Amino acid sequence: MGAVVTVNHPRWVQFPIMLRSVGVGVGSALAVLVIYGCFTAQRTPTHRATPQTTPTSASTLPAGVRGAGVPNFWVRPGYRVDLVADNIENPRFMEFDDKGNLYLSRPQKGDILTLRQRGNRYEVVNTFISGYPTVHGMHFADGWLWFAQSGAIHKARDTNGDGKADEVVTVIPDGQLPKGGGHWWRPILVTDRYIYTGIGDSGNINDETETERQKIWRFNKDGTGKTLFCSGVRNTEKLRLRPGTNEIWGVDHGSDWFGRTLGETPQRFQPITDHNPPDELNHYQQGKFYGHPFITGNKLPRIEYQNRKDIVELADKTEPPAWSFGAHWAANSFTFLTKDHFPGHKGDMFVACRGSWNRVQPDGYRVERVLFDEVTGRPYGSLTIVKTLEGGSRVLARPVDCAEAPDGSVLFTCDTTKRIYRISWNGGKPTDAKSN
Repeated sequence: MGAVVTVNHPRWVQFPIMLRSVGVGVGSALAVLVIYGCFTAQRTPTHRATPQTTPTSASTLPAGVRGAGVPNFWVRPGYRVDLVADNIENPRFMEFDDKGNLYLSRPQKGDILTLRQRGNRYEVVNTFISGYPTVHGMHFADGWLWFAQSGAIHKARDTNGDGKADEVVTVIPDGQLPKGGGHWWRPILVTDRYIYTGIGDSGNINDETETERQKIWRFNKDGTGKTLFCSGVRNTEKLRLRPGTNEIWGVDHGSDWFGRTLGETPQRFQPITDHNPPDELNHYQQGKFYGHPFITGNKLPRIEYQNRKDIVELADKTEPPAWSFGAHWAANSFTFLTKDHFPGHKGDMFVACRGSWNRVQPDGYRVERVLFDEVTGRPYGSLTIVKTLEGGSRVLARPVDCAEAPDGSVLFTCDTTKRIYRISWNGGKPTDAKSN
């Protein structure tokens, strides 16, 4: 676990530098409410792909490349961002199959689209499934696309290659799982033996200890054998195995309004809430407790629960984050990097951070790289790869999910601007010790 020291460049971008030795968290949460729409309208630039210039409000930071149609994101040197799909309503999570098809879930539409690469773009070729409201989490395994609604799990496959599923099997039907509420998103991970899934807090910091919420559950692949795996989870929307291991990882949203009971003025003066608690990167392990709703971050009690007689015992048994993200970044989803497209990146993680609402000064709004130690298998640092907040307040995109493409580049979605972007390596010397 490491502390975060923020190097204060102008407010349009801040770089967190992670230190290994100090066990201090930094950040915060995503809201109970789903916020649709950016703060300002986005205009599509018409320039050709050139090394980007710094915004007028920023210092002369070096930057990478933005392709045609990409807004004024800050891009880390050595990387390139291209627009690869647009005008797609409600694009949320992505998943590739073994043939290179890209599946895109749209919970508001109740469908999953099939996209295929055509040149430098991804084009919709068919609707894979429809009629499944709240469809969100997906995982391709065993030749099937497994997908989750808020209260059900299914699998589907396309046997004739037209991009439309011709076989759909319900694995866990509606009525057997909790659903809905403030955090209704359901992750799904399919391994050789099991299905892992869960659902988050129905509100912000509800005590739902005696319910099936705020937990990750394990099932046999036929939907039987329901077993509690771990608890104390607020809102983890995606679960994946760390490559080469059986370790289950996920990013979890921290809670909101941490300082409200101390006299803050919401959305005007909230020096405590603005910086607490962190979003978390967790290594989920069987039988472990991850704190929510009583304990957050590095074993810090929520003020609302501090007078519980067992609060110290709850802190003692809480598993702290493997890594902490910044305040209210809304670390939403991620992909591990398994290929060699980005030099020295294999084993690391790209995390889509949708950005803050519960913060006076907006923050988050980025794709963050989390670096993993090749020896210990633990996170030891992070770097902002793409920043989608301009001038400290203008939101250009809200990254939702990241997916590693077959060529090793990484796609990320933005559900407010209806777009998919690609991050690729643009050459040059890698910037971390792993590549030396």
